[in-house]
Amino acid sequence: MKIIEKNINNIQVIAISGRVDVISANDLEIFLASAISDNSRMIFDLSDTEYISSSGLRIFLASLKILKKKNGEMRLVSLQPVVRNILDISGLSNIFSIHHNLKEAMDSFDEIF
Repeated sequence: MKIIEKNINNIQVIAISGRVDVISANDLEIFLASAISDNSRMIFDLSDTEYISSSGLRIFLASLKILKKKNGEMRLVSLQPVVRNILDISGLSNIFSIHHNLKEAMDSFDEIF
């Protein structure tokens, strides 16, 4: 798993490539703990994410919960079909704000703030 982050218009964009599984989940959890403490609006670009295990889903859910407690927002963008299917099967696709691309996700923040 590889994580690349950038800040665009005060929105933290985090691109995750590879697999988010039991092996890489701890690294992602540590990274996000720091990122969430500094940001309230986050976009996860999953265009290069091949797979998300239940460990990865738990981290995304925990991140969403923390962000909501601080009146923050989180978006998922550019999901690969396998990742989208995992979210659909787990029933989590209705919990997350999912967008087709980065521009759509960025624009959705403008509607709120």
